[in-house]
Amino acid sequence: MKAPIIEIFSSFQGEGLLIGQRQIFVRFAGCNLNCSYCDTKNSLSEDKGVLMTPEEVVSKINDILTPDCHCISFTGGEPSLYPDFISEVSRLTDLNIMLETNGTLPDNINRIENLDMVSLDIKLKEHFDSDFNDDIFLNEIKSLNLLILKSINVYCKIVILPWLKIESFEEVIKKIDSEIIDKNDVHFIIQPSSPLIDWTVISSCLFEYSEVVGKYFNVSTIPQIHKILDVE
Repeated sequence: MKAPIIEIFSSFQGEGLLIGQRQIFVRFAGCNLNCSYCDTKNSLSEDKGVLMTPEEVVSKINDILTPDCHCISFTGGEPSLYPDFISEVSRLTDLNIMLETNGTLPDNINRIENLDMVSLDIKLKEHFDSDFNDDIFLNEIKSLNLLILKSINVYCKIVILPWLKIESFEEVIKKIDSEIIDKNDVHFIIQPSSPLIDWTVISSCLFEYSEVVGKYFNVSTIPQIHKILDVE
């Protein structure tokens, strides 16, 4: 069993609820989406990766493991393209397993074993230059609900862009509220797109987005801290 790997490195988690914690990141090559704001374009094609076995991945993880690291974060690209590979790595290590996913492959996500936490991106039509369809949203909700049913810690992340209309944003949040089976188990992260210099009135906008989500869910607003710290 092999999967295409872009890189394996140690850094601080720069996004979401585990922000600031030391993790080892395993970045897969290949993605089933093409978001306009993607900051890892080199990971979109499987051809960009180096084929590795789970044993080789774990060996590299052990080589760079530090005492402050508690978790492996599988990222991409889209790591849920490789569910059996992730499951095998999880069996070969005692570290916690985190999945960073777009949530559009619920059947694959359901196959991944030993997940401790999932960061699930909610995609908006504004995230795409074209090719957005309702199946993206429906599959994200399916993934979210199956993770809740399996009692896996999951939070939702929504990247907001400077031109995103608040009305469009609230429409999506309302849909999630109507479809989710237990909203008390899910925290939402509003993540303003990088670089922050693209935002001219970011403060007032962020308050509005937060208030919209706060009508329905617990919410935090967190930028990409690793970009601010200038670390990978």
